[in-house]
Amino acid sequence: MGKHYLNPLFAPKSVAVFGASDRPDSVGQIVFQNMLQCGFKGTLYPINSKHPEVQGQRAYASIAEILQPVELVVIATPPQTVPGIIEECGIHGVKAAVIITAGFGEVGSEGASLERQLLENAQRYNIRLIGPNCLGIMRPSIGLNATFNKGVANNGNIALISQSGALCTAILDWANRNDVGFSSVVSMGSSTDVDFGEILDYLVSDPNTRSILMYIEGVRNARSFMSALRAAARIKPVILVKVGRHPAGSKAAMSHTASLVGADDVFDAAFSRVGVVRVQTVTQLFTAARALSCGFRPKGNRLAIVTNGGGPGVMAADRASDLGLAMATLSDASVEYLNQHLPANWPHCNPVDIIGDAQADRYYHAVKTCLDDENVDGVLAILTPQAMTKPLESAQVMIELANTDTDNHSKPLLTCWMGETQVAEARDAFTKAHLPHFRTPEPAVEVFSHLYEYYRSQKLLMQMPGPLSHHVEPDVESARLIIEGAMQEHRKVLTEMESKALLAAFNIPVARTMVAHSPGEALLIAQQLGFPVAMKVNSPDITHKSDAGGVVLNLNNAHEVRAAYQHIIDNVQHNRPNATMNGISIEPMIVKPNGRELMIGVTSDPVFGPVITFGAGGTSVEIMGDRAVALPPLNAFLVKDMIGRTHISKMLCAFRNMAPARIEALEDVLLRVSEMVCELPLLKEMDINPLILDENGALAADARVVVEYRQPSADRYAHMAIYPYPAQLVSEWQMADGTDITIRPIRPEDAVLVKKFVHDLSDESKYFRFMNSVQELTEDMLARLTQLDYSREMALVAVTEEEGIEVELGVARYAINPDGNTCEFALVIADKVGGKGLGQKLMISLMEAARNKGLSTIEGEVLNNNHRMLKLMTRLGFNIKTSEEDPSVMKVTKPL
Repeated sequence: MGKHYLNPLFAPKSVAVFGASDRPDSVGQIVFQNMLQCGFKGTLYPINSKHPEVQGQRAYASIAEILQPVELVVIATPPQTVPGIIEECGIHGVKAAVIITAGFGEVGSEGASLERQLLENAQRYNIRLIGPNCLGIMRPSIGLNATFNKGVANNGNIALISQSGALCTAILDWANRNDVGFSSVVSMGSSTDVDFGEILDYLVSDPNTRSILMYIEGVRNARSFMSALRAAARIKPVILVKVGRHPAGSKAAMSHTASLVGADDVFDAAFSRVGVVRVQTVTQLFTAARALSCGFRPKGNRLAIVTNGGGPGVMAADRASDLGLAMATLSDASVEYLNQHLPANWPHCNPVDIIGDAQADRYYHAVKTCLDDENVDGVLAILTPQAMTKPLESAQVMIELANTDTDNHSKPLLTCWMGETQVAEARDAFTKAHLPHFRTPEPAVEVFSHLYEYYRSQKLLMQMPGPLSHHVEPDVESARLIIEGAMQEHRKVLTEMESKALLAAFNIPVARTMVAHSPGEALLIAQQLGFPVAMKVNSPDITHKSDAGGVVLNLNNAHEVRAAYQHIIDNVQHNRPNATMNGISIEPMIVKPNGRELMIGVTSDPVFGPVITFGAGGTSVEIMGDRAVALPPLNAFLVKDMIGRTHISKMLCAFRNMAPARIEALEDVLLRVSEMVCELPLLKEMDINPLILDENGALAADARVVVEYRQPSADRYAHMAIYPYPAQLVSEWQMADGTDITIRPIRPEDAVLVKKFVHDLSDESKYFRFMNSVQELTEDMLARLTQLDYSREMALVAVTEEEGIEVELGVARYAINPDGNTCEFALVIADKVGGKGLGQKLMISLMEAARNKGLSTIEGEVLNNNHRMLKLMTRLGFNIKTSEEDPSVMKVTKPL
């Protein structure tokens, strides 16, 4: 593959500034001055139709006067001029523009019309835009400062992307004072064209960027956003601040779930699912980035605190408790060792108080013991300057321990030297050693929580569930017929009977329910079901039945059933006179002495689409507020994580006199709900409340479903923010020699498989595939090749079993181009199976997958001496021609 298509934006060889000026404090004056003062390493052209010279440089009246190519333009002129400027730039061959000018996009205004014009002009000439209404873009390593920020950015390895120009300026000012450097700074502005996803895509492949920081106010295209975050976070730490709450949609929520879930819950769930850490402040943004850059790899959340003062240790422990961290319990061996090296009056527990007169030797023994303890995942060392304290010597010991090459080197070691004058030298030493240090305990504990959250979310990132999680497939067709029947009657709310039938179609256990339309019919049904029974109003208009007086429980005889029928009718007519009543539902009274009342729900977030919730159930669900939120699809790992994040999970084990609940049954229901969300795009909201769980299993006692019409899509999972593992692409094939082959989409756990496959390729095959001298794949390259999003790209591997071990024999992959309509492919086959038809079979399967994705063209690059590949391309009907950029490369293209 050639250079990234955003290279003219991030690494231009020439820049023209429209509106460059000598007028003090004008935007054009500041932008051009910044470009000059930062020493841009390319060619710089000021464009000003009124002045022949700007800031000592020859000025041009228009871009047409510049007789050389211009790769990037920066526009700081009135909004009315911008569409015309973009037209001129297109004629000149410009490929990227940063539009700093504001005044676009207001609905119904002239600005909206101007924005449409400039976007149409840009698309006509394939010009990519940043902005409008943005601060600009910086690349300090090449002296590119195309912003109107009054100040420069230090060169570094952190990339910053922000939707707020004002916040960008504040962050840059803070960063200069705190010695923080940047590889890139991008102010997105209105994001008319280039969006977060494309910027992230560039930064992932940027060798100058080691971590990515983001400031987000809102998301427009959830699928693209999530896909790009996933691709970035699998390679580099991504840390973000998300402000504001997205409007929750309809205020008249039809279900418990919709009223429970705020947009912030969903953002948290989305970010953790794609391996991203969310922080709350700008300071946390940078401290977390610095800590992650140290290579720390916590395996858990158990924190040990070493301190020479009891008060700061307690402060740190309190903050750890606030954040849900665990205070590590030291092993017996660690306590015994510390008994030998600490004063007798140390507290013999964590926090490890090494007493106020502690010097460097005590810090060494205490911190090293904690780092070596298998019960500890991270250590915070706190020092307060007391009479006997030697802050610098103790700091040097911490630096030595942090740099010691042991198995525990990856455990976070954070330091907090409190005070000011007496600890100044120690802090300088920490800074030079790049060891994270803090002035107070609480921020240090917060950073440890961010480190833990990062590596927890990396585990979530590795999960790629398919749409179906069980061998017993659901009756999807019956479920769809139930929904279509309600839609044909112009109903959005399913009846309780329909809702339970929907659950039953997905093999979720439901309480047997029948509907009566008269007291006599109620009596007959109750006798058929067997006493005791429960009776509930059957109404599509009533979500909270008990609030309307529509529920009566524990009915033991015919007289009680008759009385309850009329009682419910009277209550509902009084409390909800306008509600439609479709009779009274009757079901056996569920008597489960050890039952826990839970709730599983589905709601539709306006940004991220369907969301699954789990938590405490019953009538007080809103008050309890105990829930976890997750984006589908789910698998066993994600379901266990979801359950574990709730308070009610602690009651699922043996509790008081109750036997432990059968958690596997709960996990099964959550997986089935995930299947419902994947396969039923018209499902908008659902409550299973209560779901009663005991030692024998789970039972849905009540259910309510809301559906909504959606425009059909060729993409069966278009309604979801996270694309499921495409299990429908798995196929079996047999080579001519009888070898059985499975062709399937690649999975994250295939990294070892892929590494061996590439290692075993001949040098020639490696060169033909990578077009350079790749011998072994790095961890980053392995992550890129195996951790796909499936929405942006696809890789089909051909595998077989040899002596009981899965072996890769070939892989074909495509990546969708920026136009969203075409894709670029790559193919490589193991040398031992060359010429046996596997390459052709993989390419046919890949083209079929691309065609089903709605792509129109597949293209690739083949070295002109790769004769076997060129023959295959000819057989498959590809058009072959020599590349205009490199005569040793052939461009191959085929319409799909």
